[in-house]
Amino acid sequence: MSSSTPAATASTALVPIVRAQLLGPQWPTMDPFLFCAHHDDAYPAGNAAFGPAVPIEDRQIGSDFSGKDGWSMYHGETVPGFPGHPHRGFETVTLVRKGLIDHSDSLGAAARFGGGDVQWVTAGKGIVHSEMFPLLNATEPNPLELFQIWLNLPAKNKMVAPHFTMLWNERIPRLVHHDAAGRATTVTVVAGALPGAPDPLSPPPESWASQPEGDVAIWTLHLEPGAEWTLPAAKGETTQRMLYFFVGDSLRVGPQDVDRHAALQVRATEDWTLTNTGTTAVECLVLQGRPIGEPVAQYGPFVMNTQAEIMQAMNDYRRTQFGGWPWPDQDPVHGTEARRFARYPGQAEEERPAEATAGA
Repeated sequence: MSSSTPAATASTALVPIVRAQLLGPQWPTMDPFLFCAHHDDAYPAGNAAFGPAVPIEDRQIGSDFSGKDGWSMYHGETVPGFPGHPHRGFETVTLVRKGLIDHSDSLGAAARFGGGDVQWVTAGKGIVHSEMFPLLNATEPNPLELFQIWLNLPAKNKMVAPHFTMLWNERIPRLVHHDAAGRATTVTVVAGALPGAPDPLSPPPESWASQPEGDVAIWTLHLEPGAEWTLPAAKGETTQRMLYFFVGDSLRVGPQDVDRHAALQVRATEDWTLTNTGTTAVECLVLQGRPIGEPVAQYGPFVMNTQAEIMQAMNDYRRTQFGGWPWPDQDPVHGTEARRFARYPGQAEEERPAEATAGA
């Protein structure tokens, strides 16, 4: 940032940026969000097993977050990604900007999605799922970029039945705004109503994002060089908002200049003009919501309100495996075709066109 204390770049009047932190592997969040990670992997060409067609013996296989050569295997042993693992008590929202992800879960649901698609899973009382990154192209690189966001559930909904939803790229609403100079800002509306944009798609029914008082929004912003757009005030007086500036040279938020990629806690009760002050496009992620305001007890993939509930979650998982794992492997891959589809529990398969439009 242009100042170690961002507020120092403006007058003593109300300033937009309450706090600023440089971006790392995991981005800081505020209630009701628990976690946000930006994965941007330059995977090489793939082999016959959908893994990287280069040696991987020098990596810590099973837990490779090294970023060596611009990519990681994560918990994958052959295929990069996250083999079967449990969740309870919160939701995962996965926004894929580039590449394809294969989802499989203990409900029997499956999906291959990417190129702007969003997967939303309410873990509720318990689900096991895998998220694998198959390298389908054997002759060209396989770039993958995504956001993984964890959204908390209030205590009354922590033990609801698990729910799996796909928000397809073609259906996600977008607002394209041209400023006085004709420069465009595009806002992709994953969740939360935005004035001037079509109504957002429905989040899962038990989500905090489905409750009007939650005031949850998940938006991505793309500002052309020089573009100006007004980020509107949130509806709730206690709503909290994070603005993650992750692509571009420089950004102005109201009167404050930001010259490094950063997580910006922004006052949500006011309108603030965002200006791309650089010569390349700026991209941001917005996460906002009214705090749930309940105690958070977390142990790895379990998020409850008390330590006793965490112990119960661990015992339940040992006893039931949250319904078991209906797949032959912990890291299923859904074939060789770069098609996008979803199969919901007890329902027919939903096919989407292979050619996605602009990313999230």
